[in-house]
Parts: sequence; C-alpha cells; structure tokens
Amino acid sequence: MNFDLTEEQLFIQQTVRDFVQKEIAPKSAQIDATGEFPHDIFRQMADLGLLGLPFPEEYGGAEADAVSVALATEEIARGDGSTALAFLAHIGLGSIPLHLFGTEEQKRHFLVPAASGEYLAAFGLTEPQAGSDAGATRTTARLEGDEWVINGEKLWITNAPIAGHIIVAAVTDKEQGRKGISMIIVPRGTPGLSFGKHEHKMGLRGSMSTAVFLNDVRVPKANLLGDRGRGYSHFLQILDGGRITVGAMAIGLAQTAYETAVKYAQARETFGKPIGAYQSVSNMIADMVVGLEASRLLVYKAAWLKDQGRPFSKEAAVAKLYATEASEKICRDAIQVLGGNGYSSEYPVERLYRDTRLLTIGEGTSEIQRMVIARQVLGSFAAQM
Repeated sequence: MNFDLTEEQLFIQQTVRDFVQKEIAPKSAQIDATGEFPHDIFRQMADLGLLGLPFPEEYGGAEADAVSVALATEEIARGDGSTALAFLAHIGLGSIPLHLFGTEEQKRHFLVPAASGEYLAAFGLTEPQAGSDAGATRTTARLEGDEWVINGEKLWITNAPIAGHIIVAAVTDKEQGRKGISMIIVPRGTPGLSFGKHEHKMGLRGSMSTAVFLNDVRVPKANLLGDRGRGYSHFLQILDGGRITVGAMAIGLAQTAYETAVKYAQARETFGKPIGAYQSVSNMIADMVVGLEASRLLVYKAAWLKDQGRPFSKEAAVAKLYATEASEKICRDAIQVLGGNGYSSEYPVERLYRDTRLLTIGEGTSEIQRMVIARQVLGSFAAQM
C-alpha cells in the first residue's frame, strides 16, 4: 500500500499552496468582512489553469486526477473558505455534468469556456421544497417545438449571478416522478432568468449564493444535458464526486485552525508556562491531529477509488461525513485554545468555524450521508427508512 503522492500530485499541491499563501490567504479576512466576490483571485486561478483542473486538455483542462483536485481544494480552503466554495461549485457542480453527460457540441460550447476560466459555472438543484429530497423538484420544463420552456425557483445557488451558464434540474415528465427529472443548460442572459439578493450568511460570505428565478425561460431543445428523465440519477452521481472535494475543503479549513491553535499554544503563557504544557490544551491539539490524519486518509481513499474507476459512493459519503464533522470540532476547539482571542476577529479561527459550519449541511447533510452509508451496508432494508 503506497501512501506517497506522485510527482504530478506534489507539483499541483505545491503550486496551489504557493499561490494561496501569496494571493488568497492575505485577503481572506477582507473577503469575509465585505462579502465581496474575489473576481481578481479567480482571474489569477484561471491563468494558472485551476478552473479546468480535472478536464481533458482538448476542452481547456489540465487532466488532473481526483486526488490532485482534492489536494488543490484543500490548499485553496486553507487560504479562504469562500474562494474554495465557489471553486467547487464551478468545477464539481457547474462543469463536471458537462464532462460526464454532455454532447460534443455542448462540451465545445459550454465546457471549454468554463474550463478555460472564461467564466464560472453553476448548478441549480435546491428549491424551497426540495433540499435533501431532490426528488421533490417542482421547477418544470415543457417542450414547445424546438425549445424548452422552464418555470420555477431555485435557492442557495452558488455562483448563480456571475455564472456563464447554470445547469438546472427540472421536471420534464411529471407523471414519472423522479424518473421525470432532467437537466437543462441555461446560458447567462437568457430572457426570464433573474436572481435574488446576495444572501447574508453566517460564513462563506464572499461566495455568491442567491435565489434563481426562471420565468418562461426558453432555451434550445439541444440544451438538454444527458438523457431525458435521467436527471435524478445523473445528479446523484455528480454529488458522489462532490462529497470528496467538500471533505477536502473541510480538511483545509481545519488545517488552518489547527496551525493557529498550535502556534498560540506554544506562545501563550499562563502561570509561568505555555498553555500547551497543560493536559487540557495538549489533549485538544492531539485530537485535532487525529481528526486531520483520519480525514485525509478517508478523502484520499475515496478520490483514489474514483481515479481507479471503482465504486466510491459509500467511501465518498464516509469521507464527507467524517471530515466535515471533524473540521467543525477542530475549528471549535481552536477557538477554545485561544480563549477570548479565539472569539475575536483579530484571529482567523472564529471565521474558520463559521465557514466550516456549512459543510455538514451542503452537498448532502450529515444525516443524508448516514442514510447513504446505511443503505450501502443494509441494502433494501435501509432503503425503506
């Protein structure tokens, strides 16, 4: 069993780390304070080829493997959670579906500009009545001649107002239930497409997460992505891959919290010695190490399985569940190590805690991950839950 990264993986990891330390991390506090989207950072990321990292070179990508994408995600999240979230929404939700299910024409028209960094992409799934139960989608798309006419509302869609295209989940055959859901590509500027306000969130404030309104939005029939009626199964496959990178993002946030706590525990003195010398503090630091080490093994294993073309659904759910919950605990304990200073915005740990809190909710809640894992283990018995 070889735990060494390849030369290419190490190169990607170091390249992204250097870029993050120079360009992203110094701006993270400002991004959080202002809530402004870091357009300049993404222009630089496009120049580095990061916005097309996993895609074939013929479509403007770098053909990096899943482990490399996880490594890059971790490094970006170490610098700034908002940037990491927008990056994941672009690659894992707005672009991957085109790579997996798109026609050659769709790839040329939509994947190439997204992968090359000409614009960011988005995926419209969540609705007021359809969150964890994506099968409850109410947005509709009816075929009129050679056009799809789409009506509905989406919520919490990351990158939506700045996206060059949004892949929308919509009901195309109402009588078929989940088998009547399809995915349709909606380009930026399409008449009838509009957005809600930039939501003020607990954390990840620099990521654009808004409502999307579709009022008689008309797009060509050719914008159907994948098979009609296979949208539900398609986006379940997409979410499996996304859980790996969300786990990696959680690791990145936790790593920065851990490093901050260690540095503080070594420097801060009480009663004549560093606070790290006290067992109550050193135990928290030790638990952080365990959480980070275990999270990396789980996330990298799931990514490796994906690269091998082997089933990874259960492993991705396990990795996402463990890494996100471990990250929340690590960020919380980092605040505890810093005491009152940890509660102040002078230090990054309170921001890291706010940022990581979403990760046990987005891309499938912790409760959904446990359902996925149980169904993999128990089969039809758990499927009845």
